[in-house]
Amino acid sequence: MLVGKAGRGGRRGRRGGKPSVWRGVPRWAQLCTIFGVVLMVLSGTSLVGAEALMARYEGAVGKADLFGDQAAGASERKSDIKGPLNILLVGIDPRDDDTPPLADAIMVLHVPEELDRAYLFSLPRDLYVEIPPFPKAGFNGTTSKLNDAMSFGSRVPDGKPDPARGFELLALTAQKVTGIKRFDAGAIINFAGFRKIVDAMGGVTMNIEREVRSEHREPDGKHRKGNPNGEGYIGPQAVYPKGKQHLSGWQALDYVRQRYPENGVPDGDYGRQRHQQQFVKAMAGQAFSADVVTNPVKLDRVLRAAGESLIFSGRGHSVVDFGLALKDIRPGNIQMIKLPGGGVFENGKYRGERFEPEVEDFFVALERNLLDHFLLEHPKLVNKG
Repeated sequence: MLVGKAGRGGRRGRRGGKPSVWRGVPRWAQLCTIFGVVLMVLSGTSLVGAEALMARYEGAVGKADLFGDQAAGASERKSDIKGPLNILLVGIDPRDDDTPPLADAIMVLHVPEELDRAYLFSLPRDLYVEIPPFPKAGFNGTTSKLNDAMSFGSRVPDGKPDPARGFELLALTAQKVTGIKRFDAGAIINFAGFRKIVDAMGGVTMNIEREVRSEHREPDGKHRKGNPNGEGYIGPQAVYPKGKQHLSGWQALDYVRQRYPENGVPDGDYGRQRHQQQFVKAMAGQAFSADVVTNPVKLDRVLRAAGESLIFSGRGHSVVDFGLALKDIRPGNIQMIKLPGGGVFENGKYRGERFEPEVEDFFVALERNLLDHFLLEHPKLVNKG
């Protein structure tokens, strides 16, 4: 027996032979997605009028056809960017060049028509969904966890997996889940630059809502030793005390990676999503600090590290174009959203996650540009941070 509800219109709620650009990326790439938001927000204000820096930054950003536009025949580039906008940000978890990647962090940045504020929400990686057929990868479609879409779509007959092709299928699946007809831009975020960008900014200060103990790291940042007598790790743990803390790159990554109740995150992956979103705002705030934006050397170092972490498709517009279009967005007007859900079980076996019924209404409000009114009536969907 299957326990849980289907999503909108029958959609269920949760769960290339060219060289890979993701060689050497650690397994915990899921947190990198947050940089897409920071890049979009930071670049507009910081780069206006700085043509040389803009050119350097734009040149650092990887480009790929993430939506299949080239094959379909992309429309002619428009002279400006108008809202509303929906931007899909994905962090992947590649094991090696030959293993199809999974999408371990999936976020959507929604920007209303006025382009002066934004809403950020996560789609749980375990969302149990209908993944549509994708002939490019010889995939016939199935019902599985959302993060599997990246893997299924990336497969290339007799070739190495193609993350850009996997992103395309993930985008199609996310459109079915959310009712978003078309994403206006997208990015695949690489973990390799996560630590570099945080450290280039001098670390990040954020509020930690309760004490969290690391599953993976010792106090000095070294990886904990595996348990010789079973699963998990042994040895001293890095601890992140409750309250305002200044974190280095490895600490920030480690903190927002934690998701188990025994480590201080009682709501599991939903807590991890909340911590990721809280980090987005803290990161953006740090990026806008005078210490970064008025220091040309530091700003250049931060933007270069960020650019090297990103593969972007603006469907005819550059990442700098989007940055300029979103120049009025600040950390204080990025609203973080939590989409409640629960487990889906079949004959007692866990299959993934599903959304609660009110999430359907959230997606309707998003489509109709009524999120402000909807969130006033549903305050529990607002993530504090």
